Amino acid sequence: MRRSLQGLFCGKIIIMRVGIAALMHESNTMIAGVTTADRIHEDLYLKGVDIRIRLANSHHEIGGFFAGLSKERGSSAIDAVPLAAFRATPSGMLQAGLLDRLVDELLSEIAGAGMLDGLLLAVHGAAVAEDHFDADGYWLGRVRETLGDCIPIVATLDSHANLSREMVAAVDAFVAYRTNPHLDQHSRGIEAARMMREALEEKIHPTMAAAFPPIAINIERQGTEESHLRSLYEQADRQRLGPRVLSNSILLGFPYADVPEMGSSTLVGTDNDPELAQRLADELAFALWQARDCMLGKLLDVREVIASLISLDTGRTCLLDMGDNVGGGGPANTLALLQALEESAMYPYFVCVCEPEAVRRAERHP
Repeated sequence: MRRSLQGLFCGKIIIMRVGIAALMHESNTMIAGVTTADRIHEDLYLKGVDIRIRLANSHHEIGGFFAGLSKERGSSAIDAVPLAAFRATPSGMLQAGLLDRLVDELLSEIAGAGMLDGLLLAVHGAAVAEDHFDADGYWLGRVRETLGDCIPIVATLDSHANLSREMVAAVDAFVAYRTNPHLDQHSRGIEAARMMREALEEKIHPTMAAAFPPIAINIERQGTEESHLRSLYEQADRQRLGPRVLSNSILLGFPYADVPEMGSSTLVGTDNDPELAQRLADELAFALWQARDCMLGKLLDVREVIASLISLDTGRTCLLDMGDNVGGGGPANTLALLQALEESAMYPYFVCVCEPEAVRRAERHP
């Protein structure tokens, strides 16, 4: 356990200062083009008090950070110190040099914040840069190197994270989303903040271990309410009932990032029991391995799907091209659905295609 500083005395209350920051991107390496600084500024580029204004009351895990740190208990209180929050919507790899510029800005905010007793970080876990394939391992390592070992770092992860050993080495504890679709971001932020508070009060001494089964789960099979995953999360919930278990996480992975770290993993955090953490992480990884046949994608041919719609009595039907998944950074410009619907001539349809250059050409030829 990395020991924290002991805060500042204010009367009879010890005030501890915990920094809050985020650097998040889900990088699709399968598409042309890169993510530039403009995409960060379009989505989330915040520093200082603007983070509290924008995110304190949000569903985001940073909202959970603020909520979890806000309650004064006993003789200690925590001052949440917003530092920097950077995020771009899912898209191509981060442009070379961009990650280093963002990390430099984050480290500058940390340096200017004064004494910190801890750091809460919102991390996606599937970021890839042109010059740093394990982008999250790289920037987390730089933060740890700057802060040293005396300050605890607790971080949240998206369940689509491609975990690396460098990421695990850089922080004291990870807390990942437990739902996909992601409905529990705020709750996971509160969980991370609670762990930070208890670590600073020296009620717990977080230790963490990871396991890396050789599995990559098709994105179509990553719904956590489906039976093949629900049973796995139920096993994880039972683990959390153990007296020394602080948290556990199942990282489903992000298969649109073609990097060495791509794949599923498991994490367990315990109270000063690294051997228990490793044993439980291995148990979850083995359960995932045993269920590997259930993780295979069950994708359907678009023409067969269109032909089968006649048997459905659902009114409007939404079709998704999993190879051009906008939620995973796809460019939304493939025409397979459009072509198949046009060829079938069976139904009226609406297809949304993102192709700015085609629009510009059309505007020139009314």
